[in-house]
Amino acid sequence: MKRRTLLQAALAAPALAGLPRFAIAQQLPFDPQPAKWRTFELTSRVELANPKGVTTVWIPLPSVESDYQDVLGNEWKGNAVRMMVVADGNSGAKMLRAEWGTDEGKPWVEVTSRVKTQNRKFDLAANTNAKLPAEERAYYTAATASLPTDGLVRKTALEATKGAKTELEKAKAIYEWIVDNTFRDPKTVGCGRGDVKVMLETGNLGGKCADLNALYVAMARSVGLPARDVYGLRVVKSEFGYRSLGAGSEVVTRAQHCRAEVFVTGRGWIPVDPADVRKVVLEEKPQPTNLADPIVPPVRAKLFGAWEMNWLAYNDAHDVKLPGSSGAALPFLMYPQAETGGQLVNPYAPDDFKYKLTAREIT
Repeated sequence: MKRRTLLQAALAAPALAGLPRFAIAQQLPFDPQPAKWRTFELTSRVELANPKGVTTVWIPLPSVESDYQDVLGNEWKGNAVRMMVVADGNSGAKMLRAEWGTDEGKPWVEVTSRVKTQNRKFDLAANTNAKLPAEERAYYTAATASLPTDGLVRKTALEATKGAKTELEKAKAIYEWIVDNTFRDPKTVGCGRGDVKVMLETGNLGGKCADLNALYVAMARSVGLPARDVYGLRVVKSEFGYRSLGAGSEVVTRAQHCRAEVFVTGRGWIPVDPADVRKVVLEEKPQPTNLADPIVPPVRAKLFGAWEMNWLAYNDAHDVKLPGSSGAALPFLMYPQAETGGQLVNPYAPDDFKYKLTAREIT
């Protein structure tokens, strides 16, 4: 290399290093490609500070086996009387269940899961002749407690898909409607409640991923498109430099993220994630921006048909009844859950319910 080139590179390096992360992201086109498989190890440790009798903990396990994820296995340890893998009877979502008697003052359990993933990029133009069996179609178009498919949900979906003729056009129209009409609300606890009826009835279309992507799923189902939420966890940074689309460190305790899929006849299950478009708008820059900002359109264009798999999938379960729990069904299972003295523990109450999730890539 010539001396002038060396000097230019040396002068440019500090300037580039000083750029905010969103500026660097613009140098890297957001374009996930299924080029390679990556292996991740996730460790979930749960402790209860104030048990009040018989105690049970449920830790979600990666349960999705597909062309983008391969679950390699789980190992666990702790001071529980019993530890076993159980499943939700309706969806098959797997979880580790740990149980303690009344004599244990400091219950703890730790599970390590290993998963392989690869990026997804769907060829929207290719006809694969994919068809969904009638039983699965009925399951993935059905209403749930949090996902009604009639009334205001169907009315909104019909307005959003007006003029769309094919299933693919309807699926894309709903995606664009969600991106255009919702917003990410930083005040929302966790990933949100996923209560679509409340969102539409109040006119408050703010929330986080479990809200915005649930709205996509409900609207899609209301017009006959099979759709599902996929609940999971970001485990490493984005390869494309978007800090809002990746985990910030090895501690991923608050990195839960819900995505969505829609089934189009002749195409198959298409990955979508309108919630992440709104996340880029709110969080990628030091101050919130808008959909016209240059950092947003590349992500918006790709997140109908692609996922970056720096994320692992737990399950696609709704209305989850925890095996052995005396509590009501949960709208979804994406966080560790606990019950002590016959009462469910608030998973967002760190003084009583301590859990830590850490992730690393295995090369």
